[in-house]
Amino acid sequence: MLKLTAQDFHRRYAPKKCDLRIFLRERGVEESSPSEFEQVLMRMGQRYEAKHLATFPEAIDLRSFESDKRLEQTVTLVKNGCAVLYQPVLKVQTTLDGVECEFVGEPDFLLRENNGYIIRDVKMARRVDEEHHPEILFQLQFYGWLYEQVFGAPPIRIEALNGQGDIVPILSNHQAVLAELQALIRLKRLSQEPYEPVGWSKCVSCGFRDHCWPKAVAAKDVALVYEIDQSLAAELHERGAASIPQLVEHFNADSLSELKRPWGKRFQKVGKKADLILQRARVMLSGREVVLHPPIIPRHEHYVMFDLEGMPPHLDELDKIYLWGTQVFGKAHGKFMPAVSGFGDDGDREGWKQFLTNAQSIFQQFGDIPVIHWHHYEKTHLDDYVERYGDPEGIAARVRRNLLDLLPIARDSVLLPLSSYSLKEVEKYVGFKRSQTEYGGSWSIAKYIEATETRDEDSRNKLVGEILIYNQEDLAATWAVFEWLQAKAS
Repeated sequence: MLKLTAQDFHRRYAPKKCDLRIFLRERGVEESSPSEFEQVLMRMGQRYEAKHLATFPEAIDLRSFESDKRLEQTVTLVKNGCAVLYQPVLKVQTTLDGVECEFVGEPDFLLRENNGYIIRDVKMARRVDEEHHPEILFQLQFYGWLYEQVFGAPPIRIEALNGQGDIVPILSNHQAVLAELQALIRLKRLSQEPYEPVGWSKCVSCGFRDHCWPKAVAAKDVALVYEIDQSLAAELHERGAASIPQLVEHFNADSLSELKRPWGKRFQKVGKKADLILQRARVMLSGREVVLHPPIIPRHEHYVMFDLEGMPPHLDELDKIYLWGTQVFGKAHGKFMPAVSGFGDDGDREGWKQFLTNAQSIFQQFGDIPVIHWHHYEKTHLDDYVERYGDPEGIAARVRRNLLDLLPIARDSVLLPLSSYSLKEVEKYVGFKRSQTEYGGSWSIAKYIEATETRDEDSRNKLVGEILIYNQEDLAATWAVFEWLQAKAS
């Protein structure tokens, strides 16, 4: 009997949709252990759920029952009109698409209302919708379908408590759930591993990355080519151009530009990107970079490197920046100037004010020098904080005027034999080496959360110190890439 659970929706859609995960999990392929960041997320989710549970002192916690008895207890408690059930079990055995299946769901809460029940799940996500978290919608709609199968009537309503503390209503959609279950059944029963394009953001935190990425590299999969998106990679695979050599052999700029691939609910031609895609493919094959044109970089004696460390929105009430890092490089190197948010109620504002003080000091000493960053994260959050806390002396506005995003300069001027233009990949390419064996944005967030949770001052200082080293080396890495580009501009 094939077993399907609510977790299958999460496995298929998070962090991004991937059919291969379902197949691999069903075959028992080993996954990597959860990262430090993922463990922090799980702990925070458990605490958030426990906090909501505490608002229902009359709740019956079904975790205290043996696993094979929880369905029976759930049915009994519902029939008896229990006010609040925590961690109930809904289970149905039936045939779908000619396959005998067991469907199991464990919603967080069943809440009595009038003559029926509300299904409620607690989620850390701030945005519960089809665009950002389809897996949450499917999970809750699946619970609604299961509830109706078990009790013969639909729930009063289905809802999610999101990360902002808001109750989000979820519309029932049995048709969508059944279609998704049919897709999951098909994937679980495949005899051979399905093709699934790799992708940088899609695979970087996936437990099966060590299984998939080396295979894609060995096969020279077209999905490794920067500019080739998931849809195009799948279409090329279907047309017999699954590898980079096959792409270069079978297509020229004209024929690739005319190729149509699925794009939302319609089809779209590759168009003008075709020539650049083929150039990048050839660079991947040769392993040698190609300079399209000299990078356009303003000439100054000094430059400020600028890098932020921040909490993603679903982990905090605000999209919080906990470290604003700046350092001057050039003719003379300035000192590392971090602005760390405090751990009190007003800590976020304190970090912002310290950053403005640091920036003002730099401008006073060096004048209007370029402020170098990588990608749009710094610009976006600079604007956010001006709106949040203001810019009474115009320092942030001055920083903004001097911002120079190094990513598009590197991406548009030099074709690299890399699948990603993330700073971490480009810095390694140019030969920059870090002192830390573990580092990265998610690592930094995990360390910061650990620092906020500890009451031991020495431990907190040690954790913050590790984050500061990471940020300082981010600035040094940005400078290393800057110098590498600057050499190509002359």
